[in-house]
Amino acid sequence: MARVIMTCGKICCGKTTYARKLEEELGAVVLSIDEVMLALFPDGAGEMHDAYALRTEQYLLSLSLDILESGTDVILDWGLWTREQRDRLREFYRAHNFPCEIHYLRISDDEWQRRIRQRNGSRTDGSSYYVDEGLLDKVESLFEEPAEDEIDLIVGEDG
Repeated sequence: MARVIMTCGKICCGKTTYARKLEEELGAVVLSIDEVMLALFPDGAGEMHDAYALRTEQYLLSLSLDILESGTDVILDWGLWTREQRDRLREFYRAHNFPCEIHYLRISDDEWQRRIRQRNGSRTDGSSYYVDEGLLDKVESLFEEPAEDEIDLIVGEDG
């Protein structure tokens, strides 16, 4: 039976790299809100960002069911910053009879800061968000580290 692997972690912690690695290993399909948002709004969506991101999430959830019903695993390359969101997605997939796992990409503060600096210094193709102070503040205020009972797998800094 097809399953869902949901990546959880702060921005710039390695979720996309990890999701692409799993995609190759499992023959799965990666669904990324950031990828869609950056393709549609390469210069940013401004104050509508959160509303558009929510619509994108709803679309990708529907698409994920089609993919799962075909027998293919799905990897959600999302941040899942809050327990409420993680609980809601777990319930969504359970209601549709698909198993799901949360893979938490844990990262030290020092490594996180290093990766942010690296991303910001090398970002030229528009494939990722520039992490400015506003985005850092948003992550810091919203991110709720998952509890042990939420996590199926912890992925360390080396992926």
